[in-house]
Amino acid sequence: LYHERQRLELCAVHALNNVLQRPCFTQEAADDICKRLAPDARLNPHRSVLGTGNYDVNVIMAALQSLGLAAVWWDKRRSLERLALGQIVGFILNVPSHVSLGFVALPLRRKHWLAVRQLGGTYYNLDSKLRAPVRIGGEAELRAFLRDFLAQGLCEVFLVVPRAVEEAGAW
Repeated sequence: LYHERQRLELCAVHALNNVLQRPCFTQEAADDICKRLAPDARLNPHRSVLGTGNYDVNVIMAALQSLGLAAVWWDKRRSLERLALGQIVGFILNVPSHVSLGFVALPLRRKHWLAVRQLGGTYYNLDSKLRAPVRIGGEAELRAFLRDFLAQGLCEVFLVVPRAVEEAGAW
């Protein structure tokens, strides 16, 4: 399994590469996308003002589009049983995450991108904050995993699908 570990605020880049299972994107590539999305912006709204990452969903969507893929927002009101898992490359989730300095947990929460991908019939949590990929299991376990995250609130799920699947709504 390909698994990038967390560095700076590059979780969006890591989530992209982890869901694609190869190193497709870099911080520089994500910064270039930000510049294309907001060419005249003094402070780019699609990334951290510190230049350490913290990219928004627009960067993820543009990155996937450059590869003929799409990020489809999953409407939480729909049943997860309706997912056409055979049409989905993987999942990118935006979830609340605790902030820490070393071993000290701060009373802050930020948003964090993580990837989920099926390989060899098994789904894996490829969160860059994990030391290694964590096995989720089969389709039923995946749906339970997604349901647990969605129940936390403030969580968004994006389906990574080929553009043709997006256009047909066959996800």
